[in-house]
Amino acid sequence: MDYKRATHEFPPLVFPDSEFLILGSFPSIKSREAKFFYGHPQNRFWPLLAALAGEMPLSDVPSKIDFCRRHKIALYDSIEACSIIGSSDSSIKDVEPADLLSLYHRSQIKLVVCNGKTSLRYFERYNPNFPCEHACAPSTSPANAACSFQRLVEEWGKIIKIG
Repeated sequence: MDYKRATHEFPPLVFPDSEFLILGSFPSIKSREAKFFYGHPQNRFWPLLAALAGEMPLSDVPSKIDFCRRHKIALYDSIEACSIIGSSDSSIKDVEPADLLSLYHRSQIKLVVCNGKTSLRYFERYNPNFPCEHACAPSTSPANAACSFQRLVEEWGKIIKIG
C-alpha cells in the first residue's frame, strides 16, 4: 500500500458545557467513511463508554451524540491531516495538528483523555502548554487486542468518571 494524504473529514463533537475531551490520533478509514468517531465495528470505544456509564450499548450516531452531550464529553483527534497508509497509526507522517485550543475555548474542558499512546504523542508534541490536565488511556482500537475489554474498563475508569 502507498501513503495517501488524508484529512479529518468531519467536525469535532463539542458542547459549551463539555468537561472532558477524548482524543484519538486520526480517524480510521471506516470513521472517515462514516464521518463520525470510532466507526470501525471492532473498535471498543462506544461499548466502553456505555459500560463506564452503566448504560445500554449505543447503536447509532444520534444516540452517541446524545450520550456525549449528557456526559459532557467532547470528541476529536490530535491530527487534522496527515499522510497515512490505510488506518495504520504507525505509518503517520507529514502531520498537520488539530486546533485543540479552539475546542478548549468553546467549552469547559478540564481534562483531555488521549485514547492511546499515538494520540498522546501528537497531543504533547503540538500542545506543550495546553491549559488543562491530560492523561493517556489504553487504546480502544482493535489493533490493541492484547488489552481485554475488562482491562479497558478498569484503566479508563481510573481516569474518567461518567455516569
